[in-house]
Amino acid sequence: MTEIRKEAFGTLSDGRAVELYTMRNARGTEASVTTYGARLVRWQTAGREGKPVDIVLGYADAAGYEADDTSMGGIVGRHANRIEGGKVTIAGKTYQLDLNDGSHQQNHIHGGHPGFHNKLWQAEATETGVQLTLESPDGEGGYPGTMQVTVLYALTEDDALSIRYEATSDQDTICNLTNHTYFNLDGYQAPPVLDQEIQIFADRYTWADSESLPDGRILAVDGTPMDLRQLTRIGAHIDDDFDELQMGHGYDHNWVLSAVPDAHGLRKAAYAVSEKSGLTLTCYTTQPGLQFYTGNFLDGTHVGKEGVRFERRTGFCLETQFFPNAPAHPEFPQPLLKKGDIWKAQTVFVLGRK
Repeated sequence: MTEIRKEAFGTLSDGRAVELYTMRNARGTEASVTTYGARLVRWQTAGREGKPVDIVLGYADAAGYEADDTSMGGIVGRHANRIEGGKVTIAGKTYQLDLNDGSHQQNHIHGGHPGFHNKLWQAEATETGVQLTLESPDGEGGYPGTMQVTVLYALTEDDALSIRYEATSDQDTICNLTNHTYFNLDGYQAPPVLDQEIQIFADRYTWADSESLPDGRILAVDGTPMDLRQLTRIGAHIDDDFDELQMGHGYDHNWVLSAVPDAHGLRKAAYAVSEKSGLTLTCYTTQPGLQFYTGNFLDGTHVGKEGVRFERRTGFCLETQFFPNAPAHPEFPQPLLKKGDIWKAQTVFVLGRK
């Protein structure tokens, strides 16, 4: 049975106390989650020759996360990723969301201000893991409805980390939650991830412009650097002379997942490998899309655990989600949560060894 311990994790600038919950299984694998932003702080396991490897970029305490501007490890919402102009129309009424992204701050990203990743959640240890809860008031970030959110992190005995989401609202609203962890399978203190390999189980992707906004087109990956259906070194084509990669400064795109869901609604989304550490990471999700982001905008100004600076491309994100800018494109699956309904999603990350 997974053991769970609770400890102090520092305080925020307004004096509120932040906690850290650590789950440990019989193999000795540990995963730590903080109440600030419901962020995944640490995921440590035995790599090659039994050497412990913490594969999650993160900070040493609450103050580090409060100063962070990369959403590192956090649960982001109400809407993960971008919405053009920050406008959503629900039941014929248009709402203006916070504008906090784009070359002129003209778009919306990750729920606006403050975003779920910058809020203090309530937490408790349960029989299955660490359950975090949050209330988002009506009008926060510009969204309608008071939303109740529950996120359950659970570490299994076979080194799977499950993230289950549930949300309800007292008005029709938008809901598209994801986790924004930066992974490095050689450890958070390791060099860029360019020599690690990635496989994404998707035949198509959503074309995006220089503001990372899809325009509605869903294109085949065939014959492009977006074709990651076979295990590919992350750095193999990341700087190719290809419009999507040049505009995104590398991979920062949404793939349309093509695997068939299993009986639990989970489909295989991605598989990553490090020859150096001998670790593998497999991602399964109930969501239709996957944003693969290669930390292109990390720039060494963020100082994390043990004083490590997070340089460009020292981590990759596997953000399971509805497609970016979906409210502007009715042909995409829609992140609509209707009053009285329960929005549910699950993502599972599984650690393995070669």
